[in-house]
Amino acid sequence: MVSSKAATVKEYLASLPDDRRKEIETVRKVILKHLPKGMKESMQYGMIGYVVPLSLYPAGYDVKRKEKEPLPYVALAAQKNYMALYMMNLYGNPKVDKWFRDAYKKSGKKLDMGKGCVRFKSVDDLPLDVIAKAVGITTVKEHIATYEKARGKR
Repeated sequence: MVSSKAATVKEYLASLPDDRRKEIETVRKVILKHLPKGMKESMQYGMIGYVVPLSLYPAGYDVKRKEKEPLPYVALAAQKNYMALYMMNLYGNPKVDKWFRDAYKKSGKKLDMGKGCVRFKSVDDLPLDVIAKAVGITTVKEHIATYEKARGKR
């Protein structure tokens, strides 16, 4: 599943095979428990998205569409050959990224990561305590500031 047409998180989860649904739901629970105050869960780009809502950041994410979109923070998806956590707070912040990579290595788990995408075949591949801390480490205000610095303040 590369990009889902599901309109809600419930529909997205229902569309997954049982084994993948269980894995995604486990990671989702960790994210929801540690998600910084003000961020919201929604569907975004065919994945479960955790975003800074437009009510908190009206400028929204800089995409070339008619309607503004909430600023992405973390996303969770079942892809064709793996599952993935897209962690934008790591991608835009070298200090947090370094902390994350070091903590992951110390956990003894093998990290399969691009710039901000952590790929995993099973929840057993993830140090859930590190994921939890990484999700909760950046406030809404810090995430917006990092985004604006990267894009140039509007």
